[in-house]
Amino acid sequence: MGGAAQADPSGTPTYRDIAGTGSDTTQGVMNGLADAITVNGTKVLGSYDAVGSTNITTKDPATNPNCTIARPASSGAGVTALVNSQNAGNNCLQYARSSANNSASFPGANLTYVPFAVDAVTYAVRSDSSITKKLTTAQLKSIYNCTAPGVGTTYKPLLPQFGSGTRAFFLQSLGLTNAADYTTTFPCVKDKDVNNNPIEENTGTYLTEPANIAPYSIAQYQSQVYGVVADVHGKAMLATFNGVNPTDLNTDSTFKRDVYNVVPNAALTTAPYNTVFSGNASAICANTGVITKYGFGINPNCGDTSIHTP
Repeated sequence: MGGAAQADPSGTPTYRDIAGTGSDTTQGVMNGLADAITVNGTKVLGSYDAVGSTNITTKDPATNPNCTIARPASSGAGVTALVNSQNAGNNCLQYARSSANNSASFPGANLTYVPFAVDAVTYAVRSDSSITKKLTTAQLKSIYNCTAPGVGTTYKPLLPQFGSGTRAFFLQSLGLTNAADYTTTFPCVKDKDVNNNPIEENTGTYLTEPANIAPYSIAQYQSQVYGVVADVHGKAMLATFNGVNPTDLNTDSTFKRDVYNVVPNAALTTAPYNTVFSGNASAICANTGVITKYGFGINPNCGDTSIHTP
């Protein structure tokens, strides 16, 4: 499989024409695509990880000194940063990674959510946990709405921080409403660690007790255990959720989802954005080997440009 993908743009040029931030789930595959895709021999995609240094610099300070920004740590934060860049007219960011279609949360932003791969979400428990790895949707919902017997003792459910696309997708799939105050409404659920820091999605080391349970991207887990991206799964093991094995590329999974790159509407009519993002023959969609290397499934709607913010 080769070494783990590099965090933030690696190699030359340091600063890329198309810079993006956002989802932890898709940062590895987008890093891989950023290394693979060139226009006239030059890398044009820059993908900045959700976790790392406090700030990132997306453009050359000599020509654009205003592009050192706080690192966005989730899908929602990445899209918000893109919107802020558009509103400021500073050209610091050109796209965002999103592991959920949260377009309804950004009315008037003039953005397109372009699907490029398929992922699935299951739940993870520790290898030393007594929690069954064969829960159903109904059972998992009862854990996350704090009605299951044993919540607080047998079950100590975790969620990624608010703004996480995986969190939003997971709760929606359970028939629960995602909100910033979710853990206040359902106090058995925690979205901060023991040091009161926000929990990052798809990071098994946050499962510090055998009673912990958390949502996990199957693609991210497979990438971690095979060394394609940094391995942070710790003692986490994926569940056979609703009887479906958590194998890579298992697009029959119950909680299957598209993952997206979010691009300003106007940009998609011009090069290099249209050749990189738009249509099934785009540079991203053509790199199926990179997409599957990172544990994702091929999306038959890759490059579709029909999903817009209201």
